Amino acid sequence: MTEFLRKNLEEVDLTPGQGRVSGTLSVALGLLGVMGALCFLFPDLLTSPDFQPLYNTRFLRNLLYAGIAIGFGCGFYSVMRGQSRGLGLTGLALTVLAAVLGSMETERTMPAERSLYAGLDYFVLTLLVLALVFIPMERLFPKDPAQKTLRKGWTTDMKYFLFSHVGIQLISFFTVIPAQHFFAWLINADFQRLVAAQPVWLQFIEILAVVDFTTYWMHRRMHEVPALWKIHAVHHSSEQMDWLASSRLHLLEIFANRLLGYLPIFVLGFAPAAVYAYLVFISFHAIFIHANVRFRFPVVRWLIATPEFHHWHHTSQDEGVDINYAGFLPVYDKLFGTAYLPSHLPERYSTRGAPLPEGIVAQFLYPFRQWRQMRASRARVPE
Repeated sequence: MTEFLRKNLEEVDLTPGQGRVSGTLSVALGLLGVMGALCFLFPDLLTSPDFQPLYNTRFLRNLLYAGIAIGFGCGFYSVMRGQSRGLGLTGLALTVLAAVLGSMETERTMPAERSLYAGLDYFVLTLLVLALVFIPMERLFPKDPAQKTLRKGWTTDMKYFLFSHVGIQLISFFTVIPAQHFFAWLINADFQRLVAAQPVWLQFIEILAVVDFTTYWMHRRMHEVPALWKIHAVHHSSEQMDWLASSRLHLLEIFANRLLGYLPIFVLGFAPAAVYAYLVFISFHAIFIHANVRFRFPVVRWLIATPEFHHWHHTSQDEGVDINYAGFLPVYDKLFGTAYLPSHLPERYSTRGAPLPEGIVAQFLYPFRQWRQMRASRARVPE
């Protein structure tokens, strides 16, 4: 199934009238429907306990049924068009499976404490919302109008997106727990109370400032230190930029980003409301600055990172190498001499030199293989 979808959806031509749009939509809604139905069927294993109190179960169930119905209709239309029967039949099969699974729900009591779970609900809802926001945005205001919605490499990026959302418990285990264990000695309860007593909007700005300062230097070192670049090169391997390209991050970089991002928040003791506002903001902003949009923001672009600013960081053109490291605040690049924002937009992306291997497994292994080659090269150098 995975190989079939990869071959049929990678760089698929979504020209209207051929049944491919409806077939692709049917497959997408079918897959989301299956995963959503599984969340209803096994909430104790597949859903995030932190989000459970926020859910309106009736609304989400109606949303699931609506998605299944639309997916089935799109699949039927695609089959009738005759040019994309494979996609249409696959979408029909997935929507029928989702309907069967959805009808099998039994009443389950959520345990008070769960030590193991997969955040499949987080993945499904986040993907649905982001796709509804960014796909129309990129089609209405594209930087590169010729770039396809399902461009080369999107299936790889979707796997990264799936892991980063479903693997949220694993990521938290390797970031939050070490920070709390090894840096508890930095905690000053009186100072934290003063920080948390500030207005939420001021704490939000402070979180942006301290976290971005930390991640600026980590990001810069990942470009300047050859061994670290082997990890970060995975993120730069996308040949085309869009909202989904933001997900392409090596597992080691995800852990490093989360740890260094969480550490100042943990030590300084910001109020939960400010932290949640920050998390919502960065979740959207990190995706937005990778999007295939032509927005320029003449004044704002020097106050906060924009797609134009970050696209220059990703370019493989000579003029855009090792610049624009800040994730949120370009002022750090201005202060440390790494800012670059010309009047024109970049045209090429990805890394310079030999391209990285395709696929999430090959890219996970890439830095380890490169480190081994680096050690072997140093061993061959005569003293």
